[in-house]
Amino acid sequence: MRILSYSYPTALLALALLLGWEGYCRLAGVEPMILPSPSGIAHVLWLERAAIAPHVLATLGVATLGFTLSVGFAFATSVVLHFVPWVRRGLMPLFVASQTIPIVALAPLMILWFGFGLLPKVLLVILVTFFPMLVSLLSGYAAVPQAYLDLLRSMDAGRVAIFRRATLPAARGAFLAGLRISATYAIVATIFAEYAGARRGLGIYILAAKNNFRADLVLAAVVVSAALTLLLLGLLQLADRVTGRRFRGPADAAG
Repeated sequence: MRILSYSYPTALLALALLLGWEGYCRLAGVEPMILPSPSGIAHVLWLERAAIAPHVLATLGVATLGFTLSVGFAFATSVVLHFVPWVRRGLMPLFVASQTIPIVALAPLMILWFGFGLLPKVLLVILVTFFPMLVSLLSGYAAVPQAYLDLLRSMDAGRVAIFRRATLPAARGAFLAGLRISATYAIVATIFAEYAGARRGLGIYILAAKNNFRADLVLAAVVVSAALTLLLLGLLQLADRVTGRRFRGPADAAG
C-alpha cells in the first residue's frame, strides 16, 4: 500500500501525458513515421516481441555484468582510497578527469581497440557507472558520527574494526544512492556501446530501425530500455528492504 501511495501521482501524470500524446496524434493527424502514438508503439512492440527479445536479453546481460563488476571495483577501490590517503590524493583527480571524456568519443575507440565482442561494452558500462558509486561510498565513509569513532577508539578498536563496525554501516545509505544513480546509467551506457558497434542488443536494434525510418520501432526500443532501468531500480529497492534490518548504520542504531 505504501508503494501505491508513493507512486500514484507519478502514474497519474504519466497517464495524463500518454492520453495527451495519443489525443494529439489522432486529432492532428500526425504521420506515424514522424510521431507514432502510444497505442501504435504498444502495438508494434507486441508485434515485434519475438524479434526484439534476443536484443533485450543481450543488452540486459551486458548491463548486468558490467554493473556487477563496476560495483565490485568501486567498493575495492573505495576501501583502498579510504585506508591509504596518499593514493586517494593521487587517484581522485584522475578519476574526476576521466569523467570529462565524452562517451560519444570513447565508445567508437573501445570498439576499435577491443572489437565487437563483450569486452568493450562491459568496459564502457564500468567506466560510466564506476565513478558515481566510488564518490558515494567515499562520502558515506566520511559521514560516520565522530562520537561513534571516539567511542570505538576509546575501546582500543583498530582501523579495520572501526571500518567494519562504524564506517561501513554508515556508508550504506550513500552506497545505495550511488547504486541507484549508476543503475540508471548502466542500460543507457550499454545501448550506446551497442550503438557504436555490436552484433546484437537494443543499441543495434535502434540503429537498424533509425536507418529504416521506423520511428515506432525506435520508440518501442526506448520503452523497453526504460522498463529495464525501472526493473534494475526495483531490484535495488527490494535489496534495500531485505537488507535494511541487517545492516543498520550507527546513527540508526543510536536511534
